[in-house]
Amino acid sequence: MDKTGEIRFVPLRGIPEVREGDSLGEMILRAAGDSEGFSFLDGDIVVIAQKVVSKAEGRVVNLSQVEPSGFAVTVSEEVSKDPRLVEVILGETRRIVKMDERETGKGRLIVETTGGLVLANAGVDASNVSGGEDVTLLPLDSDRSAGVIRKHIEQETGKHVAVIISDTVGRPWREGLTDIAIGCSGMRPLSDRRGETDTKGLLLTATEMATADQVACAAGLLMEKTAALPVVIARGVDYIRGEGSSDELIRDPAHDLFR
Repeated sequence: MDKTGEIRFVPLRGIPEVREGDSLGEMILRAAGDSEGFSFLDGDIVVIAQKVVSKAEGRVVNLSQVEPSGFAVTVSEEVSKDPRLVEVILGETRRIVKMDERETGKGRLIVETTGGLVLANAGVDASNVSGGEDVTLLPLDSDRSAGVIRKHIEQETGKHVAVIISDTVGRPWREGLTDIAIGCSGMRPLSDRRGETDTKGLLLTATEMATADQVACAAGLLMEKTAALPVVIARGVDYIRGEGSSDELIRDPAHDLFR
């Protein structure tokens, strides 16, 4: 945290509709320059909604161009989803974790993506895309995407920043959605406190905080789907600088008791 002990989350307004080929780094810098009284500080974290990254990288599919396979049709009947959407989801999937339809018309398809994330529908989403049949896919490499944006901002400002790409997900055993980091650059996503002592002098043996997820979640309070605010600056966060990779947040299957 900064010297005041405060952490601030500042929505960056003025990001226009993002289209394929747009430079998000440049768009963020332009919006920052147009924001009265705002300038980047050393240590800022730029949190960016996945949806705009996917749009800029052309990770958009129009369902009218999709021909579902026989397997996709079979799965679609089990979960009451458009077979074309299921075909797109399967194309982003390493394995199906769980699927069912416990409520009529409300089927669920939980999968492990090719990138190792366990998500509903492989992160394929129709909200805030075109209002039609377009859906977005997750970036091919969210860490790389974060790195490109970070380097652009650092080159233009001379300040060290970190970048987090966030996405909204559900959680097992918990109702409601929240935001997590699916990509990061310029910070270590985990803060390992093992070996330190607590306020009572007790040795910490298991405390490893998911700092990138915590920041993404807090920024998500300002990134409502209806708010059109895809970029939030987190200021005053105590994090470990480094290249970082969101892969560090994915638990090793050998240590995952829930698989």
